[in-house]
Amino acid sequence: MKKYSSYHFSAINVKKEVAIRFRAFSRLVSDSHTRTLEAIMNFFEWNDLHPHDDLGLKNNRTNKRINAVIAILKNIEKYQTLPTKAMLDTLFHEMAQVEEKEAEEAVDFGPPDTFTRDRELEQYRERYEAMQQQLGHQNNQVRQLLAQLTYVKGTFGKGHYKLDMDKNELEQFKKQLHDVHHDHRPEG
Repeated sequence: MKKYSSYHFSAINVKKEVAIRFRAFSRLVSDSHTRTLEAIMNFFEWNDLHPHDDLGLKNNRTNKRINAVIAILKNIEKYQTLPTKAMLDTLFHEMAQVEEKEAEEAVDFGPPDTFTRDRELEQYRERYEAMQQQLGHQNNQVRQLLAQLTYVKGTFGKGHYKLDMDKNELEQFKKQLHDVHHDHRPEG
């Protein structure tokens, strides 16, 4: 940075009151009057402002808008934020009480019953037999369904199969397949 002695200075005449005010302001902003004046001019140029521009901060319309925004925020706080917070506080308080009560009323069921190897094998055997029976039943249903299919030769192209079954029977068949599928899913 150049020393002040290398700069060329120029004098500007201003009223004494303005000069005193500027010097006080300059001490707050910068270490020299030149830099303060440059900062002020840069501010107005960079922000595309003029010192006589009305920024709307002191007019009544702006104050009304600010007051309207404040009213909206207070309304949101009063009717949305605070009631929601109160409900959550109540919920957490109730949950804490329920957990305390459950801890006090905990029932000791004793040691779990252990399965013997024979009992466990018996359960697997019963489950296997039930599944085999179910598979046989489903095989019979599929055979009956296939027996109701007839091949229809196409007049102008490929042939296709036609199912000789009314709509209610088909819906009942679908429901049975769906129920069997959902009843025997592995538990997890």
